[in-house]
Amino acid sequence: MTHFDKRLHAIRDDLADARLKSEVAAPRYVQGRRAFVRAPVVDLKRKPSESAGIDTQLIYGAPVLLFDEAEGWAWVQAEQDGYVGYVDAGALAEAQEHPTHRVVVPRTFIYPGADLRFPRASVLSMGSVVAISGEAETRGTRYALTADGNALIAAHLQPIDAEADDYVSIAQLFLNTPYLWGGTTGFGIDCSGLVQTSMMMAGRKVLRDTDMQEATIGEEINPENGLRRGDLVFWKGHVAIMVDPELMIHANGHTMLVSLELLADAIERIGYLYGHPNRYRRP
Repeated sequence: MTHFDKRLHAIRDDLADARLKSEVAAPRYVQGRRAFVRAPVVDLKRKPSESAGIDTQLIYGAPVLLFDEAEGWAWVQAEQDGYVGYVDAGALAEAQEHPTHRVVVPRTFIYPGADLRFPRASVLSMGSVVAISGEAETRGTRYALTADGNALIAAHLQPIDAEADDYVSIAQLFLNTPYLWGGTTGFGIDCSGLVQTSMMMAGRKVLRDTDMQEATIGEEINPENGLRRGDLVFWKGHVAIMVDPELMIHANGHTMLVSLELLADAIERIGYLYGHPNRYRRP
């Protein structure tokens, strides 16, 4: 029997994704319908409970397939990476304006008009997508305007099809961002979230969790042949990005921040708990 990772396949005891009908047995099959995240950030959980831990997060504009909704929880699969779980049903909408731009800084505010002195209406994380319909300028600052009159700093956005040249430079923008287990945003991020979000901004979709990334990103390399910028170093349950042959950046529970650290120092520090790195990969 084929083993399906339930993090990546919508399978429950009572129902399953209709696309899996020929491969898994279930009492009921459901065709997922498309919906979009309409909150700045929504936590995706393994169980429909406020007390359940965060598996990952979805950001404003992210598309999902919605399979079931009950008691305020929606069971969904993220289109970006296939991750399955429960989110607050109130954070979803089944209609979306055609997005034109993407947030390219770790965090940016939404204002109720084109003036940075206005009280903020909301805040978005890097990667969020918005529909921009106009521009304005106030006291020399350019704003991008949405159809409902909200405004974002124009310099914090790029056209939705723009891609960064160097994903490591994106990761470095997150320096000193708080560590958050399951986090993927400029408000809080974990080690594999840093890899995934940074690569997404450079036009590369990768899977979410460390074990998935260790098995699928790029090719395995021998560190004795030398490391270079962008290489990934994996420990059991942890990943770091090389900034150069000796220095790495990672979201970590030691500093509880996204931090720079010499690889040699990290190997020595982490070794007594988790051993040495078990794999090096080059995207």
